[in-house]
Amino acid sequence: MPPDQVRLGRKRPVPSCPNPLFLQWLTELRDHAKEKGLKTQYVYQKAINSLKKYPLPLKNGKEAKILQNFGDGICKILDERLQKHCLENGSNAPIHLATLCNKRNMAETCKDTPCVSNAHKKQPQKEVIKKNTIKKKREYVPQRRSGGYAALLTLYRHAQMPGSKGFMFRNELQAEAQPLCDKSFTVPDLGSKYTAWSSVSTLIQKDLLVKTHSPARYSLTEHGLALAEKLDSEERVIHKGPVEDKSEEESSGDGTDVVDLTLEEEEDDKGVKESCSSKSTERFITALSMNHAKNLTSDSDASGRYQTLEMGRRAMNWHLLPGSYEIVLCVDFIETTGGSSARKQELVKELQRNGVTFDIRKLNVGDFLWVAREKVTPVPGQLRPPVGKELVLDHIIERKRMDDLCGSIIDGRFREQKFRLKRCGLRKPIYLVEECGSAAAHLSLPESTLQQAIVNTQVVDGFFVKRVQDVKESTAYLTIMTRYLQKLYQNCTLFCRSRELEGYGEYEMAQTENHSCSLMSFTEFNHGAIKNKCQTVREVFARQLMQISGVSGDKAAAILELYGTVISLLKAYDQCSSETEKEKLLSSIKYGKLKRNLGPALSRTIYQLYCSHGPLS
Repeated sequence: MPPDQVRLGRKRPVPSCPNPLFLQWLTELRDHAKEKGLKTQYVYQKAINSLKKYPLPLKNGKEAKILQNFGDGICKILDERLQKHCLENGSNAPIHLATLCNKRNMAETCKDTPCVSNAHKKQPQKEVIKKNTIKKKREYVPQRRSGGYAALLTLYRHAQMPGSKGFMFRNELQAEAQPLCDKSFTVPDLGSKYTAWSSVSTLIQKDLLVKTHSPARYSLTEHGLALAEKLDSEERVIHKGPVEDKSEEESSGDGTDVVDLTLEEEEDDKGVKESCSSKSTERFITALSMNHAKNLTSDSDASGRYQTLEMGRRAMNWHLLPGSYEIVLCVDFIETTGGSSARKQELVKELQRNGVTFDIRKLNVGDFLWVAREKVTPVPGQLRPPVGKELVLDHIIERKRMDDLCGSIIDGRFREQKFRLKRCGLRKPIYLVEECGSAAAHLSLPESTLQQAIVNTQVVDGFFVKRVQDVKESTAYLTIMTRYLQKLYQNCTLFCRSRELEGYGEYEMAQTENHSCSLMSFTEFNHGAIKNKCQTVREVFARQLMQISGVSGDKAAAILELYGTVISLLKAYDQCSSETEKEKLLSSIKYGKLKRNLGPALSRTIYQLYCSHGPLS
């Protein structure tokens, strides 16, 4: 490169080590050991790496002992070198970066002082301007038609709607933002693991978006609202105002008409949907509108609820028509790896021998389930076909060998697994209990205890229990269930439903009209079943209660219906007039199918746990 040519572009500043002398000496020792072929070169290299990461100045070699890979030998060598350096350059000789830099700058300034004017004359004009220019931090603006751009615009336009709830769930945000984005929010591009949804984390880091609650709710910050308003105005200029302003809607009409951003796509596919939809489709959509017409009021809460229902309907608007999907058995990868590999491989071989279409993947709850997977055609020129949409059928199986059942009862997994299966969102959980032959006589628990646990699972918890003798019978049952479900769903139109809106009465009534055909997407199901995800205060309170001996899931749920948090329970105790009344506060709470009382003993235990400072009596 010629000396007069100016090199433009950003250069990231590399942080310097604050102990340059120590670094120099260690580098010399490493190079010397490397020339002689000694293995100590690797020891010095590790010490160099540790020293580069340490951000503070060191006074002597002894202080360096706190760093990783610095032993007594290296510290002693550094102290000897430091002592020699001080003898040669004086006791006040600089050893740190800041002191060295200041001295060098002063020396260079004194040397160049006579020819300062000439130096400035020789410097190119561009270089002088570049040095004097102060860099300003640019405002982050997402690229048009990107994931972040679509998310900001969608949240802003949703906030401008009359009766808006001020936030959006993940599913409805993805569905509403998709027409504004070129990339998919759910399916990554070929050869990449990122989707358009990955941009949302950047918006949160830039303080444009805020994520709260569980399930997650997304809303705009003040900074994000200002940026989204600017982007929306630019978008209107580009399209010459095809989307009417929301403020004009409020002033000119009653505010009930909502501009549908996906209108063009719906019109294009209208002919296909009308010809392929069955009568159940019409009943399903009509139920939403009829229930809304019955309950619509002028109150703002009712309006907000209606907006939520509308968003939920759009988010689950996609469906799978008969013949456009196949039923696939999903096997948890734990069932095929680890432990007795021969026995687990036998399961896979038997499924292949029976001609069952199955897929091995990670399931956060359960061991087997079935999905309706969309049939996709390979794209010419691409190695892999596009990823099809998947809906989870309502059947899920937890497989237990007798020895595994015994271990799970002892360590508490059995109760926790049943609790998670009940809350996973699938309506028909199944326990597949597999005998282990003569090994049952050598288990830690008596057989009567295991049999009682199996009966309780069926009678009390309401699970369907299927008992088999070995792996072959388990595979035979999975094969029969797969073929049964293929026949059951062969003429069904499957709609995508969202768990996030199941608390709304109108939504639940609409779902019951087409109960067997409204299913969750696999992504939402598996994400919601994560074991160690962030928990609400209510969920933590439930877990606390279930640690008390005698408090089952049904009893904890009954207490939570009246007292959703610890503070609400403590306030109820404060309102009681006597100690006896406090101890019996929870005794009359009904739980379970038989509506039995919680009882005075358990009520007293819970009261003492949360209100007494001494040991429980």
